[in-house]
Formats: sequence, C-alpha cells, structure tokens
Amino acid sequence: MTTILVTGGTGVLGRPLGERLRANGHEVRVLSRHARPYAVDLVAGGSGLDPAVAGVDTIVHCATSPRGGDEKAAEHLIQAARRAGVGHLVYISIVGVDRVPLGYYRSKLAVERLVEGSGLGWTILRATQFHDLLVLLFEVLSKPPVMMLPAGVSDQPVAVTEVADRLAELAGGAPAGRVDDLGGPEILTFPDLARAYLTATGRRRPLLNVPLFGTAYRGFRDGGHLAPERAVGIGTFAEHLERRFGTRPGKR
Repeated sequence: MTTILVTGGTGVLGRPLGERLRANGHEVRVLSRHARPYAVDLVAGGSGLDPAVAGVDTIVHCATSPRGGDEKAAEHLIQAARRAGVGHLVYISIVGVDRVPLGYYRSKLAVERLVEGSGLGWTILRATQFHDLLVLLFEVLSKPPVMMLPAGVSDQPVAVTEVADRLAELAGGAPAGRVDDLGGPEILTFPDLARAYLTATGRRRPLLNVPLFGTAYRGFRDGGHLAPERAVGIGTFAEHLERRFGTRPGKR
C-alpha cells in the first residue's frame, strides 16, 4: 500500500482525487488549512507540515489560490518533502500557463519550475479549465440584465472527475516528468457556452460581446489556454449542466 498526501484535499479536485486513490488501495492523507489531523496553511508553513509529510511515498499538490501565495506554499512543501525523503511529487497545472500572461498563470508556471528543480521525482499534468469554473463565472456574469462576455474567446472545459482519474493514475506510477495535457472534448465560443448555461438555468439574458485590452486577453483570444490536439476528455459542458441543473440545454 502506498501512502499518498493530497494537498487541497477538501477542494473541488482534491475530494474526487482522494476517493479514487482510496478505491485504488492507497492510504490517503488530506492536507488543507482546516482538515484534521493535517490542518496546515502551506503558505505560512510551520511545524505541522513535517508530521503530515512523514512516511509519505507520493504527494499530489492540488492546493492553489488565485489570491496569491502559491510559490511560497510550493517552497514549503518541497522543503518538507526533501526532509521526509518523498519519492514522487505530482503537480496539477493549467494549459496555457506559458502562453497567457495572466498573473495567476505566471504563478502556476513558477511553481512548475520549482517542482522541476526540486531534486524530487516529479510529474506535472496541465489541464484545461473545469466545468464548474465556467458555471461560477456565468453565475456572476448573468446577474446584470445584459450578460457581457469577452469578445472572440473560446474555452475547452473538462470534467474535474476525469482530471482526478488521470492524477490518480499518475500518482500510482513512477515520476514521469511533464506528461501530455488533458483537454476537454469540445472547444466552444463563450456565447455558445453562455447560452447553454442560460438555458439550463432557465434564465434569459441578451449577450453582449465586449472587446477587452491587454496581453492576457490577447492570449485568451488567441487560444493560448486551449489544447485542441489533446481534446481527450469525454464529459461535455452540456452533460455537466444536465447533471447539475437537471435539464439538458435545448430540451426545456
């Protein structure tokens, strides 16, 4: 039996990942700021990190925050992993972190570099955005009477359960370096995605495509966050909406 530590183990990705690892026969430790007995703030570090990592064979690092601190958290985790002699560090990153100059993406890319230079055996998987992130985005954008969308942008959402399956597979194997990206099965424009969301939630909103400015927007508009050659996911956004809201878009 392999002991695997999942950071961010109570999150959107960490929960299904932990379930799959246990189903595969691994002993799973969950590390997050509030999950006992391994309640650790990775950004702050502290003495609680060493007991969490002691005796661990593999770490899957899912903890992240768009508010910042990912690099400091990774440094603390890597230092503890070295002290404990951990053999394998698996990191989940995002497709396009090296092509879209968004602050959060730059931080994820910096963590990739830390993992690569850690001296540990490592594996990095990049995935496209989760279905749930688009739902959260559209919940916000649909609050005004007009739904404003970034003009010319498409997305390739992937099911979080499929990313969890792939991470579980990688965590159970040997360090593999940078593995192939994992992209959702469809690339759809933001208006198409938004219409599917509105239909599934029974809302009506006119859509307004708004041109934005800046290098990050240009990177998204140019498709830097997409992986068309790695559209290997199976679950579609429409199927996710049907499971979540009970109605398949187009069938109300």
